[in-house]
Formats: sequence, C-alpha cells, structure tokens
Amino acid sequence: MLLLIVVLIFAFSSCQKLSYNKLRANYHFTKANKYFTDNLYRKAMTEYEAALKYDPNLTQAYRFLGESYKQLYKQGLDSKENKEKANNSLTALGKALEIEPSNKDIIYSLGDMYDKMRDFQNAERMYLKILQLEPQNMGNYYVLAEFYKRYAGDSPEIAKKAEAMYFKRIEADPENPQGYAYIANYYDNITPIPEFDKAMEFNKIRAQLEPKNAEIYYAIGVNRFFKAYRLQNKLPPEERAVLGRDSEQYLLKAIDLDPSYPWSYAYMKMLYVNVFAKVYPDKESRYTAEADRWGEKFAEVQKKELDRKKLEKELKKSTG
Repeated sequence: MLLLIVVLIFAFSSCQKLSYNKLRANYHFTKANKYFTDNLYRKAMTEYEAALKYDPNLTQAYRFLGESYKQLYKQGLDSKENKEKANNSLTALGKALEIEPSNKDIIYSLGDMYDKMRDFQNAERMYLKILQLEPQNMGNYYVLAEFYKRYAGDSPEIAKKAEAMYFKRIEADPENPQGYAYIANYYDNITPIPEFDKAMEFNKIRAQLEPKNAEIYYAIGVNRFFKAYRLQNKLPPEERAVLGRDSEQYLLKAIDLDPSYPWSYAYMKMLYVNVFAKVYPDKESRYTAEADRWGEKFAEVQKKELDRKKLEKELKKSTG
C-alpha cells in the first residue's frame, strides 16, 4: 500500500509538471507566432526557443524557428553570420522533420532553404520527396518544375528536367488548361532567347479548352509581338509583318472578350510603334498616330481599373 501511495504521488507530480510545461510552451509559442506575423523574427526566435525548453517535441516551434532564421538569411551574402543563419535554419527544420518525417510543409521549407543557398542537390532531394509523398497532387509537379526552371540556365540536363515536370503536370490532368499555361510561360521566358513558337502551340491548346478566356488571347498576342520585336534583326520584314497582324488579331480578341483589362491596349500601342511603324516606314506617321490612340485608351481603362480597386479597398475597410 505504501509503495502504491508513493507511485501515485510521483505520477501526480509528474502530471502537474507536464501540465505546467505544456502551458508555458504554449504561452511562448503563441507569443512567438505574434512576433513572426509582425516580421519581428529575432524576438520570435527567442520565444520559439523558450517554448522548446518546455516542450522539446513541439514540431511547429522548430519549424518556425527555422523559418525565422530563413527570413533573416540574405541570399548571396558570403559572411560568417549569414552562414550561421542558414545552418541554424537547417538544424531547426531538420529537427522538425525528425519529429514529423512526412510533413510536406516542413519538407518544402527545407527545400526552400537549400534553394536559397543554391544547394541544388539537397533542394532537389527535398522537392522530390514531396512528389513521392503526394504523386497525385498536380501542384507538386509545378513546384518542382519551377525549381528546375530557376537552374535551367546552368545546364541542358536541368532544363530538360524542368520541361519533363511541366509535361508530367499536363499528363496528370490533360483537360486542365492551367498545365498548358505553365509550360507556355516556361517557353516564353527561356533565356537568352524564348521558344516563342512552342509557347504559342500550348497557348492554342488552352484556347481550345477555354475559348472564352480573354487572358489566353492576350498571352498569344503578347507572344507574337515579342517574337516580332525581339527577333527584329533576324527575321525578314515580311515575317515580322505577319507576326504583327497575328498579334493584332489576338489582342483585339482579348479586348472584345474583356474590354476592362488595360494591358491589352498597352500592347496594341507597342505593336504599332515597335513593329508596324518599323516594318512600314513609309506609313510611320499613321501607325504612330494609331499607337497614340491606343495609349489614350490604355490610360482611360487603367484609371477605371485603379478607381475600382480603390473603391473595393475602401468598402472592405468600411465593412471590416
């Protein structure tokens, strides 16, 4: 009986201590989160560390401690202090992952930290791990594709990996126009020279899937404009004129579907100044005048859009 009483007293004391520790950990964790939200990362770090003293298994405290160090880390700065921030971030995020090895958010945070450090191999390892955990999640293909895209200029092999991930995103859901939008954007932004025609091909598929989407026709119009403009020293005037007419056709279609979008008018102005006026120098004054009219329309529509956004913001404040 005496032994039982001793055990009960010990268990009760342990429970009290456990309850106290949990309360203190939650107190510091809540305080840390407030600092983190307010971008006060050094104060947040102090509170996260205090929370972990009371609860060493508080996964999210490790995670956001790592995120706090990451926020203070400066990409490209080769200093001892900056390296320590990177290492501290990796250590905290690594401990969080030890507790929850299948937590996608933590894995992504680690991948992002390695990415900021330009540690391609470890970042790739993390992003691939997310893909293994959720192979049916289409967003994961996009995350990996965008990661490869940032390093595509380093080697042809990485560029091929980026392309492959965009294609896998499409294969996962071939009726979803967003997948085609991603790869079109990829081809449109390849450096040093975009693959304009490949981007055009995938945007046309988007148009078939969403024939009433003004954004798609705008994207195609911009694509045709930039091919004519950026390759002006490589393409003959006749080909640039055809590209200009195609650009005009698609931009006018975008305006017809959504006359409230200002940038369609802006590109019409650029098209007349930078393509038509150059291809047809004998008609330069005519095209310049036409460009001015499109510029005025752009200013008018943009003002309406800005006024609309301002009104929305004011309404949110009044009802919030």
